[in-house]
Amino acid sequence: MSASPTITSSTAPVRRSGLGALALGALGVVYGDIGTSPLYTIHEAFAGAHPLPIDRAHVLGVLSLIFWSIVLVVCVKYLSVIMRADNKGEGGTLVLLALVERAVAGRRNLAASVSVLGIIGAALFYGDGMLTPAISVLSAVEGLKIASPAFESLVVPITVAIVIGLFAIQRHGTGVIGSMFGSVMIVWFAALAALGIRGILQTPEVLWALSPHYAVAFFLHDGWIAFLALGSVFLAVTGAEALYADMGHFGRSSIRLAWYFVAMPALVLNYFGQGALLLSDPTAIDNPFYRLSPSWALMPMVVLATLATIIASQAVISGAFSMTQQAMHLGFVPRMRLIHTSGTERGQIYVPFVNWTLLAFVVALVLGFQSSTSLAAAYGFALSSLMVLSTTQVIVVMLMVWKWRRLAYVLGGLFLVVDAAFFLANATKIPDGGWFPLVVAVVIFGFLTTWKRGRAVLAERMRREMSMDEFMRSLSDKIAHVPGTAIFLTGSTDGVPPALLHNLKHNKVLHERNLLLTVKVEDIPTVAPEARIEAHDLGHGFRRLMLHYGFMELIDVPKALANARLDQLGFVYEPMSISYFLSRETLVPGLKSALPYWRQRLFFWMHRSATSTLEFFQLPKNRVVELGAQVEI
Repeated sequence: MSASPTITSSTAPVRRSGLGALALGALGVVYGDIGTSPLYTIHEAFAGAHPLPIDRAHVLGVLSLIFWSIVLVVCVKYLSVIMRADNKGEGGTLVLLALVERAVAGRRNLAASVSVLGIIGAALFYGDGMLTPAISVLSAVEGLKIASPAFESLVVPITVAIVIGLFAIQRHGTGVIGSMFGSVMIVWFAALAALGIRGILQTPEVLWALSPHYAVAFFLHDGWIAFLALGSVFLAVTGAEALYADMGHFGRSSIRLAWYFVAMPALVLNYFGQGALLLSDPTAIDNPFYRLSPSWALMPMVVLATLATIIASQAVISGAFSMTQQAMHLGFVPRMRLIHTSGTERGQIYVPFVNWTLLAFVVALVLGFQSSTSLAAAYGFALSSLMVLSTTQVIVVMLMVWKWRRLAYVLGGLFLVVDAAFFLANATKIPDGGWFPLVVAVVIFGFLTTWKRGRAVLAERMRREMSMDEFMRSLSDKIAHVPGTAIFLTGSTDGVPPALLHNLKHNKVLHERNLLLTVKVEDIPTVAPEARIEAHDLGHGFRRLMLHYGFMELIDVPKALANARLDQLGFVYEPMSISYFLSRETLVPGLKSALPYWRQRLFFWMHRSATSTLEFFQLPKNRVVELGAQVEI
């Protein structure tokens, strides 16, 4: 019997680029979303759903709110606190969920609550994946209207064409595009800073807004109006969650370096430049971002802004693919077809179903809302909801993992107050478009929880099988043995796989060697190679193998077996002598189902639609035998 390995994250040396190269990459991937917020934030504050008067007090008040929101949300909350909550170096909504669930293990009610919050967060993330490409690309192309009113009728068609092209190239991978992400964003942030400085030099008094006094005065003087303005101010920090989500790819240091030395200065300068322009020319409110540009630079800025928004959209789309991979391994969605678009980069994957579903929704959003202003309400509500949920989970981590106690209440309370204010301000826009992410989240939440619950019920039904001891005792010497190795895939680690029983019942033979193989996905991103395989010799030619994977890894059963040691397999690995036996369950309604009728029908459909075990585990098609079984559920 092989000793059971201790499941740890991979500690193999990773070839990393230098800090500067990683910081450049972070600019392209991490800061694409928040970096394009100046396209619409100031405009929404003074011409959106709750427009403000364009005067000195309100302009300085909004700029002060934007600056201090960036400081509190990005610098303090994400860069200083949340990025500490890593799961073996990785970050993201489901990574945080796995970390929190581990922290509250044994506390059933609390574990159920944080699990629900995490699932809601994942559902909202998909809503973000639909809204970001729509609002960002649309807001960039709207610059054509500033160049000439004759282009107004072309804005929506051009946006749709760009979006379709963006999703169409996903199947080819993002390696070529990704190599230029950082360079384009460097030019973008340089342009933001230059335009901002140009505006500030015309009206330097705008710099007084760096003082929090103007934000406080805005609230004291305007009250309810100032509160409503938070819904627009929040747009300045949308995309901040990407700092945490992409931490595993670039590391904390490079993300912080890129923020403090490039992204933050450029963003602040541009926001203040737009504010300065409005103080000197209130009529520029039709599009203060593009009005900052000199006439000769307007079309180049439209092109540059379009490239920047494509990059921002690409980061969100790739994030949706990664989220789906994690959700599959954690048991929240059915198996889907995954395509790795790079032979060297683990994180570059393509999920066809997610890609085309997102495209359909993004095109529908562009055609339905027609303008970035109309989309802003939906966008702000989705992201503010997601931030409240992530803050709640991080408070649990601060209390139960880091044991911060008093500091957790102070910092957590501050973050929660800020996030709740943004959320409530955006909630007032539900009738104006905020309903969309709410509906999307409810629907996706229903799918995720139905699959999770349905799999649990199915596993319970499948557990009613013969124990291995009973099976061994029932074996007869008269059973014929044939040469070769049979591998029976099973989700159970203690019973007899149904495929083995069916094979013995119908074919009345056993192979010379029989492996009972279970794939287990751990709640860590990656598993060290030496901990991949756990082997137990059961005697009589039977051996139980368990393959351990992290939730961010591609599962490849033949590759894992080829890399196994002789003492783990018990034989020399020869692919052509192996047959894989799978059990294909056909679900039928039970008289007393543990699922409500609508959940039962939805789970049946999801189960039928799932990618086959053969494809998901990378099994060779010509070496697989499938044996059917009916299961009441």
